[in-house]
Amino acid sequence: MAKPTIAIVGRPNVGKSTVFNRIIGERVAIVQDEPGITRDRLYNNAEWLNREFFVIDTGGIDLGDEPFLDQMRAQAEIAIDEADVVLFVVNGRDGITTADQEAANLLLRSKKPVVVAVNKIDSPAMQTQMYEFYSLGFGDVYPVSGSHGIGLGDLLDRALEHFPDQSEKEYDEDTIQMAVIGRPNVGKSSLVNALLGEERVIVSEIAGTTRDAIDTPFEKDGQEYVIVDTAGMRRRGKVYEATEKYSVLRAMKALERADVVLTLIDGEQGIKEQDKKIAGYAHEAGRAIVIVVNKWDAMEKDEKTMQEFTQKIREEFQFLAYAPIVFLSAKTKKRMKNLLPIVKTVAENHSLRVPTNVLNDVISDAVAMNPTPTEHNKRLRINYATQVAIAPPVVVLFVNEPELMHFSYRRYIENKLREAFHFEGTPLKIYARKKND
Repeated sequence: MAKPTIAIVGRPNVGKSTVFNRIIGERVAIVQDEPGITRDRLYNNAEWLNREFFVIDTGGIDLGDEPFLDQMRAQAEIAIDEADVVLFVVNGRDGITTADQEAANLLLRSKKPVVVAVNKIDSPAMQTQMYEFYSLGFGDVYPVSGSHGIGLGDLLDRALEHFPDQSEKEYDEDTIQMAVIGRPNVGKSSLVNALLGEERVIVSEIAGTTRDAIDTPFEKDGQEYVIVDTAGMRRRGKVYEATEKYSVLRAMKALERADVVLTLIDGEQGIKEQDKKIAGYAHEAGRAIVIVVNKWDAMEKDEKTMQEFTQKIREEFQFLAYAPIVFLSAKTKKRMKNLLPIVKTVAENHSLRVPTNVLNDVISDAVAMNPTPTEHNKRLRINYATQVAIAPPVVVLFVNEPELMHFSYRRYIENKLREAFHFEGTPLKIYARKKND
């Protein structure tokens, strides 16, 4: 099932990023004693009591005229919309401020479960400073120290109580689950409708008109599919339409259950930096990927246009060299017939398991054609290989010295495996391990 989401919300300089870093266990967010330093929402995975979830670090909520404040407030409001639980972080040393009260009013209107974290309570003697925060109207409050890691266990225990039930309908293992991801207004909803052959989701020229992800099963040529549209939000207004970052979280949620990811690019607008960022999440998640260039009907074309656009994609998306590219128009349904056969192929490749003896034969031939590298008069020796996982395929090479496995030679082995087994559309992970590990 899709992971639940916690949003960390509060005015600037209450320690949200410090709490975020403690929860995820890494130093990812910028921590600096200056209001407004975290300008973008940050997303990461976390785990507590064997329950995995997403965490969003927001830039703060305030009504003053500090730099970036409108943007930070918008990001926080979007994060509240996306979250299953909100951690409302306040500064125990400051007491309740006007900005805290304004933030609390926003959270109360959201109707979302809220857990109050009174931060910077660094010792038991300071706990008396937390009691006034009961007046915010959220029930229990939890004293914590993000900088010292105090009190976060009780805080997360309470947050987990608000997570949705883990039970979720499952699909047959032969069903191919697709996620449609991309920037706002690249045609995600139109693509869903074209695949389904009917108007199942709202389509609008205004960026961000789809509020929720929608699971839609369908069947084509005897194959069962489930498609999830991740378009965005219905809310209009300048700050919402100008903020594209929310599409990253939508994409990440959809990736949790997808076998194949359709990464949409607007053929009219061309490739944007956000396209690469969103596609990068799919690649890092190890999902099968098909790059879909939409709105191809609206392009002025000649016999070289498709070839030139393909070359541009390969240059900009070098990390997706394995992903097939499909040009189509969801609006006119031209070239749509090409999409699902490719989706089926990459899904099969994503779950392909190669027999160990065949795998080792291919690697032996590859080594014979291009001997392993040497360093300090020591040669890399590949003793044997085995595939340890699928979706995506993962191959472990047992070697004499893993540090001798240079990136370039790993890429060479990957290319030879792709030539032999046609891993089109799927990442292929290759690890070197010492023989006795």
